[in-house]
Amino acid sequence: MNRTLSPWTDRLPRLLNFEVDFPRWMTEAFGREGGMLGHEFEFMPEANVSETHNALEVAIDLPGLKPEDVKVELHDRNLVISGEKREEKEDQGKTFHRIERRTGSFRRVFPLPAMVEEGKVEAKFAEGVLHVTLPKSIEAAAKKIEIKH
Repeated sequence: MNRTLSPWTDRLPRLLNFEVDFPRWMTEAFGREGGMLGHEFEFMPEANVSETHNALEVAIDLPGLKPEDVKVELHDRNLVISGEKREEKEDQGKTFHRIERRTGSFRRVFPLPAMVEEGKVEAKFAEGVLHVTLPKSIEAAAKKIEIKH
């Protein structure tokens, strides 16, 4: 009887972060994505892609990596970020009760919604986050169109 008095919104799962939560749910239900679906990469670092008037900006979480472990490339209007997170040296004599930290290679491909100045792309790595700034080309800038009478 108590259930009928509670609002439906409290009983439904929150789907605000579906894009982030869904892969985690699938991993919990079916295990790591190894060969099951043809994925060759061990983990997928989380990223934010934003756009300003002058540039596209990508921030991707890469904790524990160094700049030399990561490769940033532009291919046919796609930003490709790839690399490898190496396994930490295990100490002999330890018994692990839980291992959740993933290692291995990763590759993220971000389709770019606008043309960019390839020669002016900047990538900076600070505190485990890679920031890539892709200045928009002149052709991609918004143009004001005059309305004639």
